This record gives sequence, C-alpha cells and structure tokens, in this order.
Amino acid sequence: MNRAFIIAEAGVNHNGDIAVAKQLIDVAAQSGADYVKFQTFNTNKVISRTAPKADYQRQTTSADESQYDMVKRLELSEEDHHTLIAHCKRKDIKFLSTAFDEDSVGLLDKLDIDFFKIPSGEITNKPYLQKIASKKKPVIISTGMATLDEIKAALDIIVEKGILKKDIIVLHCNTEYPTPYKDVNLRAMNTIAKKLGFQVGYSDHTPGIEVPIAAVAMGAVCIEKHFTLDRNMKGPDHKASLEPNELIAMISGIRIIEEALGCDIKQPSESERKNIVIARKSIYAAKALKCGHIIQKEDLQMMRPGNGISPMDIDRVIGKRPIKDLPSNTQLTFNDLK
Repeated sequence: MNRAFIIAEAGVNHNGDIAVAKQLIDVAAQSGADYVKFQTFNTNKVISRTAPKADYQRQTTSADESQYDMVKRLELSEEDHHTLIAHCKRKDIKFLSTAFDEDSVGLLDKLDIDFFKIPSGEITNKPYLQKIASKKKPVIISTGMATLDEIKAALDIIVEKGILKKDIIVLHCNTEYPTPYKDVNLRAMNTIAKKLGFQVGYSDHTPGIEVPIAAVAMGAVCIEKHFTLDRNMKGPDHKASLEPNELIAMISGIRIIEEALGCDIKQPSESERKNIVIARKSIYAAKALKCGHIIQKEDLQMMRPGNGISPMDIDRVIGKRPIKDLPSNTQLTFNDLK
C-alpha cells in the first residue's frame, strides 16, 4: 500500500509564543502527521516596510499593523528552532520548516532538516531556488499562483543544480486563504505529473478536510495542511487552518482511503469470498418435472444459494431430460439430467 506522508503546517500559528508552538507539535504528533512544519525567516530580508497585506491578512489582523510588523513578531530565533526540534524528538514527530530567505536556508541546512520545502511565493525567486538546490537535499515545492511554464522554469533550475527528479515533489496549491472550492482545480495536480514528469502532492487551504482526502485518492504522495489550536486566535493564518479534531479526522480519512485504494486487480477479496455462495444463484426446477421431460426455459428458475449449476450454464440444461421425477424447487445437478 502506498502511503502519502502528511505535513501538518503549524506555520506562524504559534503567534510568536514558544509554548503555543510546543502545543502545536503535541497536536501534530497526536494526529499521526509525519512532519510538523514551521516557517523560518528574517523579516528584514523578506518584507519591505511598505509591503501591503493580502486581503485575508487584513481581515484577520489589526488594520493599523503593517505586513512587516505583523510578520516581525512571528519570527523564530535559532534558539527557538533548537527548542522546537528537541520537543519534536520527545514527541516522536519530525521537525520541518520553510525558509523564506537565503540565510534561513543556511540555518535549516545547519539544523539538518530532511528536505527543503519551497513555498509558492518563492517559485520565481531564482537566487533562492539556486541556494536551496545547492544544498543537495530533496525538495518539495508548492505551486500556488503559478503557471505550468513557471513551475517548469523553477524545476529546471533545481534539476540543473543536481537535484534528481526522483527527489522532488511538486505540490499543487492555491494560495487564497481559505481557497474557494471552485478554485481548487484538483485535476491540475495530475496535469503537473503528466506534463512535467514529477511526483505530485497537494498543499491545501480549503476550509475542510474533503479535498486533501480526494487528492490522495487521485495519487498525491504528500499532503500539506495548516492547523491551529483554535481558529478564533488572532493571527493571519488561523481562520484557514484546521482545529486539532479536524486534523485528526483528515489524517484518519486519508489512511482509510489509502487502505481502500488497494491494488488495480479486480478479483473477489478475501473477506467477500464467503458470500459468493450466499449471494449468487443456482438453477432450480420452477415446477415438478417428470422423468424424461424435455426441459424448457420456463421450467427453470434461478434461486439462492449459488452452490449448484450456475445460471451462466442455462444453455447446457435446456433440452436435457431428468432421469427421475424432480419436485418443484429442486436444485438441479448434471447428475440428474441426460
């Protein structure tokens, strides 16, 4: 059974509080996620003081606070990273973070994360892409807001730097928070796989859990989903995040679907074999049949159980004669016929 790995995206939903970040790690571990992911950045290097907020950020944060100020208070220090990594080890879940600038790429490389996760906003940032590819680690790249040509251009940069295609996963994504269902366009995930030849997954920002589960059914090898302790908390991403019980339900649903997908061979399953005789039918006498009577179709009826002559063999019965009188509702056997 193929098993998609799940990235529980804590992001900046810690609100700058390490105690909250630890609670998020606890939730992710309890949910069965494979990774809990945060965000690593130096605000001075990624956001200008005049950068506007996105609509969803204006709706969920103070109107008087700039994007710079909003993000600045959500920074994690290097010491914070060590603290969270240690807590992840205690909770038996893997730590991950997304770097948003080149220095942060270096920090995460020093912290020896398993792979680099490229966010949608950096897909057109050539120096950043080159920096990540230079670290020679597997890469997962989100593709929100991108065209197929932009995705290909970014992947070309990464591959040219020596990252093997088998070590890259491309996540279909929409970066509206929350994403309207009509804009998900989940079939585009498989277009990416078909046109570009990479493994694909899905990074979800819809309000519920249904779309990530559907993505796994369609072949996603990785799912990324934001979560929070409480959607009513203040901060830019809480409203578009799952609460703990929803994260648990999503991952449980994914694991059920993976088990249900099974293999591509159509045959009776082990569990249903015992029902074959019970549910199928055999050929019975619809009326009393005299010895020597030439059997016609109207002399027969199909009845359960299916442990006699199959109705598929009715043509082998019609035209034959009973070798003895047969009462109505007798299950026929070829030994009774000539």
